[in-house]
Amino acid sequence: MKTNLTSFTGPQPGYGPLPTPQMNRRRSHLSAARATILDALVDQPEPCTVAALSAQIGQHSNTIREHLDKLASGGLVVRTQAVAQGRGRPAWLYSAARAVGSDPESREYAALASALAAQIGRISAQPGADAIEAGRRWGRELVRGSQPGQGEGSVQVVSRSAVATRRAVVALLDELGFAPSADARVNVVRLRRCPLLEAAHRNPEVVCSVHLGLVRGALDELGADPEQSKGIALQPFSEPGACRLVMLPRSTKP
Repeated sequence: MKTNLTSFTGPQPGYGPLPTPQMNRRRSHLSAARATILDALVDQPEPCTVAALSAQIGQHSNTIREHLDKLASGGLVVRTQAVAQGRGRPAWLYSAARAVGSDPESREYAALASALAAQIGRISAQPGADAIEAGRRWGRELVRGSQPGQGEGSVQVVSRSAVATRRAVVALLDELGFAPSADARVNVVRLRRCPLLEAAHRNPEVVCSVHLGLVRGALDELGADPEQSKGIALQPFSEPGACRLVMLPRSTKP
């Protein structure tokens, strides 16, 4: 059975999405520059220096330091001093504050999903196909739950063009934490974040197939052409900073 999931043997350095941050960052009041710095800190496994942030973000150290001071005064960033090594004043290290609001429920969900993916991989004769079917059911349910009177969400089932339908799916992916970036006609979508990144690294055939099925199921529920949804392909860890989702193969028309 053809799944349209590109095989994956291991990511190249720098390829594939970042993890979806599991923190409530109270960012509605932040400027774009400060939100970018906070994003960078959330994604760092260890506290880092101003110089490291400057190199990563591409802003001058003095500008980074000024923004960090404001973030720290707002309780979003913690500043600690590095261990002294030799002469000179130890460097200051910065990290995202735990008090910003960690999300234990998201971590529990990710752990459960990882366990389920491993189980499917062990017991299923065709784990990729079964994972796509599970994702398809999930996608249909998410769209149904977004209809008025059936739950919260921004995706609604209405009469729409093929392009608008694909945009509705991109909006759903954004709500789920994939940080999608699509071209003008939503033919190709870059998924820059992954809410199950660790599980996807461990068991890409299952986890990535679930995500592919989710897209197909959402399109089905939104009334898209079934033949078109069958042609959708997911290319995991296929480019720097993202997975590639091909919503409209070249052989089909919008």
